[in-house]
Amino acid sequence: MSLLDDEMMKVASLLGEEDAVRIVKSLAKLKEAPDDAIANDSGVRLNIVRKVLYKLYDKTLISCTRIRDEKTGWYIFYWKLQPEQLDAFVRSRKRRTLDKLRARLEYEKAHSFFLCSKCGDVRLPFEDAIESAFRCPKCGGQFVESDNSKIVTELSKMIQKLETEIAS
Repeated sequence: MSLLDDEMMKVASLLGEEDAVRIVKSLAKLKEAPDDAIANDSGVRLNIVRKVLYKLYDKTLISCTRIRDEKTGWYIFYWKLQPEQLDAFVRSRKRRTLDKLRARLEYEKAHSFFLCSKCGDVRLPFEDAIESAFRCPKCGGQFVESDNSKIVTELSKMIQKLETEIAS
């Protein structure tokens, strides 16, 4: 299996778990096939095959050709992998993640946070902590100021790493 196939399998597992991996493997082997042939080859139920195919199609990772059956008048869709679209898909996901990380970093930099001294799992920004009189809504414990410099540092590292990956 090539590196490209490995990457396609990782993306398939993200989109539809084990069934999607089996479907993509089957599609890689068959090259171009209708959904029922993919279902037979992969051993996955036809309705699940169709769901996964539509997800992959929506992400432009596969294409389909529609052919009209002369006997029945029905359309038959032949599905085919588009590995050349994989890089664009991964870059797009990385850009979306980068945008979310940047927004989170700005939020962390712009706010002071308070943490419950008793339960330790309730963390609120100053605006919300003052509304509750610096008392935890979960256990009633007193809020103490929380240092978020580690979070800011980690977010910055993650952003830098993703920016480097996207640029290359």
